[in-house]
Amino acid sequence: MALGLGWKQVSPERVASGDVVAPNERLPWPKTVGLGAQHVVAMFGATFVFPLVMGLNPQLAIMMSGIATVLFLLIVQGKVPSYLGTSAAFVGGVAAIRANGGDSPEVTGAIFVAGLILLAVGVAIHFVGASLLHKVLPPVVTGAVVMLIGFNLAPVVANIYWPQDQWVALATMLFTIVVAVAFRGFISRISVFLALIFGTALSWVLDQTTGPIFSVLGGATEPTEHLRWDTSAVGDASWFGLPQQTTVAADGMEVVGWHFPTFSAAAIVLVIPAVIALIAENAGHVKAVAEMTGDDLNPYMGRAIGADGVGTAVASFVGGSPTTTYAENIGVMAATRVYSTAAYYVAAAVAMLFGLSPKFGALVASIPGGVLGGITVVLYGMIGLLGAKIWKENGVDFANPINLVPIAAGIIIGTGNVSMNITDTFSLSGIAFGTIVAIGAYHLARALAPAELRADADRVGGTMSAVGPTVYGDSDGIDDLYQDGYPGQPGRERRHDEL
Repeated sequence: MALGLGWKQVSPERVASGDVVAPNERLPWPKTVGLGAQHVVAMFGATFVFPLVMGLNPQLAIMMSGIATVLFLLIVQGKVPSYLGTSAAFVGGVAAIRANGGDSPEVTGAIFVAGLILLAVGVAIHFVGASLLHKVLPPVVTGAVVMLIGFNLAPVVANIYWPQDQWVALATMLFTIVVAVAFRGFISRISVFLALIFGTALSWVLDQTTGPIFSVLGGATEPTEHLRWDTSAVGDASWFGLPQQTTVAADGMEVVGWHFPTFSAAAIVLVIPAVIALIAENAGHVKAVAEMTGDDLNPYMGRAIGADGVGTAVASFVGGSPTTTYAENIGVMAATRVYSTAAYYVAAAVAMLFGLSPKFGALVASIPGGVLGGITVVLYGMIGLLGAKIWKENGVDFANPINLVPIAAGIIIGTGNVSMNITDTFSLSGIAFGTIVAIGAYHLARALAPAELRADADRVGGTMSAVGPTVYGDSDGIDDLYQDGYPGQPGRERRHDEL
């Protein structure tokens, strides 16, 4: 069918033999529901952790991730099985907006515009082809943007999350590292989610044994005595209902829920660089799925990128989080060899049901700041290092000054939060300024360089062709850094029977 909803049930013999289940096929419905639940578990940790660190409502984020996934599957006509969870690519820009006094409507307004830009890029790719995209954003530039998005967040950890409870933060960080490297497979993939549970449980034990802690809560200016894990709001929340509307509490603090966006040019500029990361991530994920299924998905590359833009715009219009295709769920497909989009529709439905429980939202919102400190110190660093991963897998040569000099400038500007005052009321800084320099200075250097340097840059890690090396920029930032990778990843080609 045109919308990809006409699944053919596979025979019991095929299921028993472990044969591949194609996107337009499905297992019997009981097994499809079970697999859909597995996809929910895989996406769950990152999809509600990142709204927390962006100051958005995690209950709403879970609900909108389900809606965005349905929209994505319909737009790609069921050809690209994928789940759209919360994107971490926007975390740096959002942190900068809030540091400049921006509120949640400004944040989601900027994300909404970024979603529309991503949609426009997807439409352009669909009609023009991906070759132009790869010329404008070669791996050396894409890697730099992903890197500075991650490393720009270091002050957020140091100044907001870590000081709330440094010992719980340290223990949570160590737990994340141990689980990530000491276990294999699914346990390793959900190390951040398990660390969140561990850190919260540890906070409760310390509250019961040592009493409240005296520290500065996130967003406050003076230290106060408080419980590490305050669950008072959980008991008051109802089991079923829509997420709350954004309000301002008596103490002047924002209580974030659903809301409509407001628009600020300064805020929009800060999040636009995240679009580059999403383009790279979506392109890499589509290529990964194509390798696994054996289908030619190049004609659907533009649809996939544009569909992510639609998901991001729709989610942010009501106050939700930005979306992206999720590597965790691609990993589930690689492990099960079941690529049926029916399972993703089930996962989307389950996510929407979670979004209808305010008690669940209150529970997630109660996660201690020290726990978030231990998690974000790993996550933000991983986002940054994924930029280096793009460079490595595409063979970027930094002995060539075309790659070295402009990219070095862009990264330092981005991570150091260097500012450029354009007028008395408008300035570029941090991620936005660094991204502009990385892209603009790279193409300037390339235009001025001798022909032999340009040829060498193209030969080794330069402009990527539409069928060239895969860009694996995974801005959901959970598992790609320490997993075996996906079929089709350079140097890791594997047959279906090896998964």
